[in-house]
Amino acid sequence: MIAFQRGSRLRALLTIGVSTAVLALAACGGGGSSPESAVSVGAEGTDDGTNLTLWTRAPLEKQAKLLVAAYNKSHKNQVALTVVPNDDYVAKVGAAAGSSGLPDLFAADIVYVPNWVKQGLFRDISSNVDQLSFKDQINQGHMKAGTMDGKKYVLPFVLDLSMLFWNKDLFKAAGLDPEKAPATLEEYAADAKKIQALGKKDTYGTATGLNCGGCLVFTWFPSVWAAGDQVMNAEGNQANFTNDTSKKIFQTWRDLWSSGAVLPSSKDETGATWTAGFTEGKVGLMFYPATLLSSTTKFDAGVAGIPGPGGGSSTFVGGDGIGVSKDSKKAAQAWNFLNWMMSEDAQVEVLAKDNDVVSRTDLANNKYAAKDPRLVTINQVAGKGQTPVALNFQQAYNAANSPWLTLVRNQVFGDAGKLEPDNQQITSVLSSQ
Repeated sequence: MIAFQRGSRLRALLTIGVSTAVLALAACGGGGSSPESAVSVGAEGTDDGTNLTLWTRAPLEKQAKLLVAAYNKSHKNQVALTVVPNDDYVAKVGAAAGSSGLPDLFAADIVYVPNWVKQGLFRDISSNVDQLSFKDQINQGHMKAGTMDGKKYVLPFVLDLSMLFWNKDLFKAAGLDPEKAPATLEEYAADAKKIQALGKKDTYGTATGLNCGGCLVFTWFPSVWAAGDQVMNAEGNQANFTNDTSKKIFQTWRDLWSSGAVLPSSKDETGATWTAGFTEGKVGLMFYPATLLSSTTKFDAGVAGIPGPGGGSSTFVGGDGIGVSKDSKKAAQAWNFLNWMMSEDAQVEVLAKDNDVVSRTDLANNKYAAKDPRLVTINQVAGKGQTPVALNFQQAYNAANSPWLTLVRNQVFGDAGKLEPDNQQITSVLSSQ
């Protein structure tokens, strides 16, 4: 999330004030080689029995443990994994960066990556990435977020996508085609109202997190992209929520709220339980994290990309990127892990096997995904999605009192006439130095 992850409450986090030089990937484990010799380590890096360290935040614990266990089983190098509570992660990375104590490898929420790249916390791995025969098939949203001045600093670690999920049982009960996803945001709203009209106890048409900035960027930005518009300018320093597409999205949700088709607790939902209603079978359809597909066991769930006003389909490609830290003296060995992580063995036989999204488009329709058409859909939509890039993303959107959250709450159940000044306030935060 955000990319937003399961069970994590998005809170205001401090920006790390670390001033470090951007370092190129060293070529050998001792760290004494010059950056220019990085390519000489070869495409696979070095596997010589070195002990490596890796940090990740708690929402990715499952995937991280699977990847590390598979790597350690098949390589001489051994990776020691540290899982950090989500709310402590930024502070821990900041403290370590300031004292030159970062691990060899560390993952980062993809929306924080541009800031940490700018601060020099990751080493340049451009020459190594460029040797990968499938480099153009790696998720471009994550690659863009980790690229600065044409140099690449991270690869995708774990992808999390926002998708349209619907409860087929409730669709049938409402007289809707259970095998057909709403193709437009207008159809989405109409379907939610039909499910609400069933009058089933404690059951609602849709749900979201209306007091959770991260939930809302994860699930509402894709509707803008699906309609062919952008939420920000290319530089990530100007908000663009006064366009006609955004206005239609806000109006749709305001109408849904006033009609009573939205789960009432959505108004104060800060993120900890924002998906619970759907998971329990009490919500007809909602924009939902793809990583939670396995949790929809009480009913048959359909999956599709998120539609925009008038149609289209997109997704927020969230999750975490991973790179070699500025402090690592074992960069060649660290690259060996990253190189393996992008291989078919890791992407298919570890991640896809566990029903997770792969980071390579050429592996989307793999043998495990083929067993469940929904997984193929998720993997294919990943290639159509976007990852917004802005240095001040956290402050503008994810923080507990972000101007984005103020804008949405005004548009849904407040003063809708404040759109222009609310949009300008987001721009002010995005463009602050």
